[in-house]
Formats: sequence, C-alpha cells, structure tokens
Amino acid sequence: MLLKLGQRFSATFRKPDLRRGDRLQRDAAEVDCAFSGGDEGRQLCYPHSFSSVDSPAEHSQAKSTTMEAGIVGLPNVGKSTLFNALTAAGIPSANYPFCTIEPNIGVVLVPDPRLAVINRFIKTDRIVPAMLHLVDIAGLVRGASKGEGLGNKFLSHIRNVDAVLHVVRCFEDPNIIHVEGTVDPIRDIETIDTELMLADLQAVEGGMDKAQRAARSGDKEGKVRLEVLERCQQLLAAGKPVRGLEFSNPEHEKVFKSLQLLTAKRVLYVMNVPEDDLHGLGPHAQRVRERAAAERGMTVPVCARLESEIAELEEKDRKELLESVGLEVPALSVLARATYKLLGLQSFYTAGPTEIRAWTIPTGATAPQAAGVIHSDFERGFIRAEVYSVADLEKYKTEAAIRAAGKLRIEGKSCILEDSDICHFLFNV
Repeated sequence: MLLKLGQRFSATFRKPDLRRGDRLQRDAAEVDCAFSGGDEGRQLCYPHSFSSVDSPAEHSQAKSTTMEAGIVGLPNVGKSTLFNALTAAGIPSANYPFCTIEPNIGVVLVPDPRLAVINRFIKTDRIVPAMLHLVDIAGLVRGASKGEGLGNKFLSHIRNVDAVLHVVRCFEDPNIIHVEGTVDPIRDIETIDTELMLADLQAVEGGMDKAQRAARSGDKEGKVRLEVLERCQQLLAAGKPVRGLEFSNPEHEKVFKSLQLLTAKRVLYVMNVPEDDLHGLGPHAQRVRERAAAERGMTVPVCARLESEIAELEEKDRKELLESVGLEVPALSVLARATYKLLGLQSFYTAGPTEIRAWTIPTGATAPQAAGVIHSDFERGFIRAEVYSVADLEKYKTEAAIRAAGKLRIEGKSCILEDSDICHFLFNV
C-alpha cells in the first residue's frame, strides 16, 4: 500500500528511512512515513500538505475541511459589500435590488491566532488556516416563496448552504434605498423568516400525502417520516421555524435532516451598523440582539462599509485604521469564529518546517475521524495518535520537551480531540 500511496501523491512522499526506531524529521512539505520495524508495515505520518492539489478539500480521498455559509437578507442591506470585504472579490454592490442574481462564492481563510503561536516554536515555510466558504445570495423580497423577485431560485441557493448569515440593516442613510421605504430590522427579519417558513410549509405539505399512504400500508419508515412531517407542519403553520425541533429517536432525527428544510439551518444575525456604532449599541442593533436572545441565537456587529475600506489597505495601514476606530481585529476574525461556533466546528493542527495547517472538524470528533479529514486511509487504518496542545507547546517550547514532561498524549480510537490539539497519526493500511 505504501507504493500505491507514493504513486498517488508522487509530489508529497519521500523515501523513508527504514532503520528501526528512527524518528522522522517533521518535513511539512511531505506526508512523512516511517516503518516502526518488523513486517507490520505501520506508518507514522505527519500529514501537512498535498502539493498536487490546491487544498485537501479538493482531493478525492480527503473529506471536506470547509464549511459553507450563505449570506442572505433583503436587497440593499449590505450583503455584497460585506462579501466583498471578506473575500476581496470585487463583485458588484450597486444600490438597487437584485444586484446579485447568481450566487457569488468566495473562499476565505479563517484568521486563527494560534497558528502564529505554533509558528513561534515551529518555524515553517507557510501557514495554511482553515477555510470558510461564503455564498452571497441575492436579496430575498416579500413574496419570494411565491416566485416574487427571483423567488425559488434564491430559496434553492439557501438550501445548499450549511448555515445562514442573515445580514440586517441597522443604519440610517437616505442615499441608500430600502425596499420597504424605512429601516426596521425586526420587520426585515420577519420578512425573510416568513418567506423561508412558507417555502418549508409547501415542501412539508407536499410530502404529506406520500408519507400518509406509506404509513397506512404499515411501512415503518413511512410512519417515522409522517410523524416528523406532522411535527414540522405544526410549527410552520404556527409561524415558527423548525430549527428548534429536537428528536430523541435517531430515526426521526435522520428523516428530519433529510428534509433539508430552510428554517432548520442555524442562523447568525450580522448587524450592519453605522461607523459611529461599531459595537452595535444603538437602538436598531439592540432590537436585533433581543430578538436573537429570544431565539437563543447569535449576533455579530459589522460595519460593512468600513470593512470594505479595511480590506483594501496594506497590513500596516490596516492596523492603524483599526486602532483609530477602536477595533482590535477586522470583522472577518469575529464573523469567522462566530460561524465556527454556529456550526459546532473546531480546529486541530499539523505542524512542520514546511507547513503549519489548521484542519476543521466537528466538535466531538474522534481522533480517527480527524485523521480522515486529511486522508481516508488515515481513518481506515488508524492505530493511534500523538497529541499535545498549543498551550503545551507555548509552555515547553519544543515537542521533545513536551514528551520529556509527559505531556505528549498517546491516544486511541475513542479519543475525542480538543480544540487546539496538535496531532501526529500512526496508521496501518
């Protein structure tokens, strides 16, 4: 199998030293493989870079390490301006409805200060943060569920994302028109929610007849599906989203997820605030905070106009501007980490002299599952993981010192990785 892997990643493997007990130098440009001795053919791998592809997410043998969030809202609330600031994509953000028609997709590197901490003690040629996919979806309008505006096309775009970043206008500006004539963030939120709920209600009711026939015939799966659809219908008919639904039965939960309902997606409210209220303490933003708190939701204040200016500056000028307005970091850092939290994601790291990389995994993922994010063979043949934390590295300075202090953990298949763990994986295929 080593030969096959070497052929598959001809640019990423070097010939291993076969001497028993030899410790590999952590060359992050390669997936370093050493035999631990005998005929077992076990491989200790320090995977850092698949140089034959742009990212591990693009490799057929690697699970996706990206997350995709859709930016939604009414026209002219600042969605495309925010998207431009985060991705520097330069898409149109003109002052009229439906400026965005097809969704614009951008890949954003998630800022992570722990990468710089690792780099203080492990020198490297490059640093690769985790990735966030952003989709700028055209503005929804009242009646979208019935085809108004670009209607169903917009709703189908939302259906394909993992979470929703709902941009809400919390600033007054007579030069920027509002489709409803006045600025009212709660009304805007309810407009979007209503359209999504109506679309979900149509989908649920459309599936009821088939589920009822299957249930009457005694089909077990049909009965489960009908029970789930009925619970969803009750909530949606009452004007409530289904994201608060909880199921104790795994079969019900599986059916619920398969429905891909729009209002089942987790939502982060992005409050587009004016430059004189960057922390979102004004009356419009406070109303959004209260609404989110009632839903047990999340909010992030962002001044999209300011962020678009920051994104165009050089690093030195960027820092000066942030300091002048009283901000420590751009909105990207806050928004990306909030989206991580929204999706229940965390990072683990691999580190070596050619590359330090952050990998994205769900909170609660096991060591084999984390290894599978890098390559499916790592999960399939997982034996154990060598793990230490970024805090350990900061305290002991080197991996050798961490090992000598007894802080390097040898973990098996049941290990749950913690946020900020640095890992090496031992596997056998």
